[in-house]
Amino acid sequence: MLSIFEIAASLLALSAFFGWINHVFIRLPHTIGLLAMALVSSVALLLAEWIWPALGVTDAVQLAIGQIDFFATVMEGMLAFLLFAGALHVDFDFLKDQKWAIGVMASFGVVLSTVIVGSGFWLLSGLLGLQIPYTWALVFGALISPTDPVAVLSLLKSINVPHSLEAKIAGESLFNDGVGVVVFTILLAVALQTGLESDGIDFLHVGELFFVEALGGAVLGLITGWLAYRAMAYMDEYTLEILISLGVVAATYAIAIRLHISGPIAVVMTGLLVGNRGVRVGMSENTQKHLFGFWELIDEILNSVLFLLIGLEVLVLTLDPSSGWLVLASIPLVLCARLISVFLPISLLSFWLHFTKGAIPVLTWGGLRGGISVALALSLPDNEYKPVILSATYGVVLFSIFVQGLSVKALINRTVDPTLL
Repeated sequence: MLSIFEIAASLLALSAFFGWINHVFIRLPHTIGLLAMALVSSVALLLAEWIWPALGVTDAVQLAIGQIDFFATVMEGMLAFLLFAGALHVDFDFLKDQKWAIGVMASFGVVLSTVIVGSGFWLLSGLLGLQIPYTWALVFGALISPTDPVAVLSLLKSINVPHSLEAKIAGESLFNDGVGVVVFTILLAVALQTGLESDGIDFLHVGELFFVEALGGAVLGLITGWLAYRAMAYMDEYTLEILISLGVVAATYAIAIRLHISGPIAVVMTGLLVGNRGVRVGMSENTQKHLFGFWELIDEILNSVLFLLIGLEVLVLTLDPSSGWLVLASIPLVLCARLISVFLPISLLSFWLHFTKGAIPVLTWGGLRGGISVALALSLPDNEYKPVILSATYGVVLFSIFVQGLSVKALINRTVDPTLL
């Protein structure tokens, strides 16, 4: 049994080692390269165990990985700091210019995609003889519909995108995961028939939960963000101001969890306030340089460990091999749902707002899924449907990161006006 320190040390060392190999020899984008190497290593260990069972190496690695609670690590640990780091670098003025598109896609778009994916998943499972109940199919729709801000923001660092389109992609990814987690929580409660009326769905109660969690998170983030940048305005000591930013992220997310409101939305609002209003009124140039540099480093380290973990989790997952056709069918289903959930809002808003040429295909193909979807799938209670949902989730996430992530740059070059790049 490894200690927490030994597990953390192993993950950091592996991230550094795989990162070096990828940078020197493979030359994939950093996070995608780490994921690829972790997956290859996991498959190699499983094959070695199958060929030479007496080795016992795989058992030792599985025991170590099995000690990591992926859901708690991501959703109650890494996510708060990753979202704050991402929001810190987003220009609030660009977000305001695109507020309607971001707001509609991050709310209506997520709900619409959830319904489309859930309905399609239910129909496909029935046709393939797996018979997933409709409520559990909707749970899959909720966990796979939000684009992953960690994957998306990591992608945006490596490609050149017009500012207006970048604001839509970044803004939507930052907010729709918070909305998605709220929708997932509600639908999971419906599927388990806990907290809601046992004879059906109480839509009034569902609406109340959604409103309280999402709005409550936004209000909490505004309060803690304001307190943070006001505290920074009284000093010019970058080490203490970095400590304040760390403390406010951790405290905001912890309070949100305790109050049962949206922690992701709360820390995004905090990051936007500190990174925009705080820069203008509360930070010297020296503080800005050190604080932004610190959070860029935090972002890179946590991203590396997260993508490594996604690959290594294959060693301990209970996947359902009989659901292979459903997994394959889920990939175009999720893409179609994404296309519709992007096309409808943009088509309606285009009557009075201007959108960059190529916005629909880029937003559709650039809507990556990642660790948040995997974490939510792993958090499901053990039942007969979890292995199928987990298999489909992993299939969509891997396709999203490897195929979409590696080809979106070519799509942008083909569809977006080159004078805007």
